[in-house]
Amino acid sequence: MVVLTHRLAEEPAIVLNGPRTVGKSTLLSAFADSVGRAVIDCDDPATRAAVRNDPARFVATPGPVIIDEYQHVPELLDAIKAELNRGLTPGRYVLAGSTRYSALPQAGQALTGRVDILDVLPLAQVEIDGSATDLLIHRLLDGAELPTSFEPSVTTREEYSRRITAGGMPVALRRPPGRSRSRWFANYLDLVIERDVIELTRVRQREMLPRLLNVLASRSGQVLNIAAAAEAVGMEKSSAENYIRLLEAVFLLQRLPAWGTTLGSRVARQPKVHVVDAGVMAWLLGLTPEKIAKNDPSVLTEYGHLVETFAVGEILKHVSWWDGPVAAGHFRTATAEEVDLVLERDDGSVIAFEVKAGTRVDSADLAGIRALRARLGNRLAAAVILYTGPLAYRHEDGTMVLPLDVLWVAQAK
Repeated sequence: MVVLTHRLAEEPAIVLNGPRTVGKSTLLSAFADSVGRAVIDCDDPATRAAVRNDPARFVATPGPVIIDEYQHVPELLDAIKAELNRGLTPGRYVLAGSTRYSALPQAGQALTGRVDILDVLPLAQVEIDGSATDLLIHRLLDGAELPTSFEPSVTTREEYSRRITAGGMPVALRRPPGRSRSRWFANYLDLVIERDVIELTRVRQREMLPRLLNVLASRSGQVLNIAAAAEAVGMEKSSAENYIRLLEAVFLLQRLPAWGTTLGSRVARQPKVHVVDAGVMAWLLGLTPEKIAKNDPSVLTEYGHLVETFAVGEILKHVSWWDGPVAAGHFRTATAEEVDLVLERDDGSVIAFEVKAGTRVDSADLAGIRALRARLGNRLAAAVILYTGPLAYRHEDGTMVLPLDVLWVAQAK
């Protein structure tokens, strides 16, 4: 809530965007209590009907006006625009929605330039553990030096697989692993696809959405090939592209854009695709700690992609809490040298992350970072390989090799 309060002191309107059930309503309720206001809940049918009947009346009161699930009444955006045309006083509106703001039909012409978007994502591991720490990602974004030494990690392979397959959806985490949690994921996806997606637009081939989602989950952490995904489910490429946008709009998928496309013609320009929550991805792929422990090669390949999606998601959650502009993407050359995640600060300096599911890192694992360093020189402020081994050390080229749990385990400064 600290970030929300800070932003609201500067911006006339804030939109909290994120998947269903991640805690947006809880955050809104806590904020409303702190300022002595009520929440207008558009998820409630009676409230939704009243707001739709006269949106201007609901947004004309002194701020902050607090509205949950605003996407059910997109006409609200035009009413808010009319109010802001009369004055851009900070702190007028706080909206929360389970559909990406940019995906709403009215978004393009309504609050452009007058709204600040805050992502409210599935819980990060530091939130799950309640261990507010001096976050490694924030140190790097602040330009600080990494610690000269780290305590050896005590996180076991089994603990990693348990955390990663659980994901960060709060309601799912309250369920015991196994059938109860599995039922929750099934019901959650049914609700999002059958209600939220269908509310956005008419879908002619509704039965294709779960099939397409399953195919893309199996390719999470890889370059997005829409034609291949369309062929895998038996649909036209143009339809698949539209359906992927819908799955992004409801926070089931996210694209990670290609970064560094101005560095030469041999740098890939296609985005990667990631499932937003690692727990959802694990459920779609049928990955469990027990199955991973059997060391089946095909399962371990899927687990490698899951670990990358998990780590990229954790880092991007930390970035979303950073009060400054950060560009994120992936780097890949024509010869398949790649870096899983690249962060560019506003001063042009770059931080690179490569993720490995194994417990060892060899020289070949640094190929992507070497390729990036050759193109950037001193602009590459830091390069980090995250893996599931116990030791932290600096490679001879300066790359830091760190246990994955540095993203949530407190370290000495």
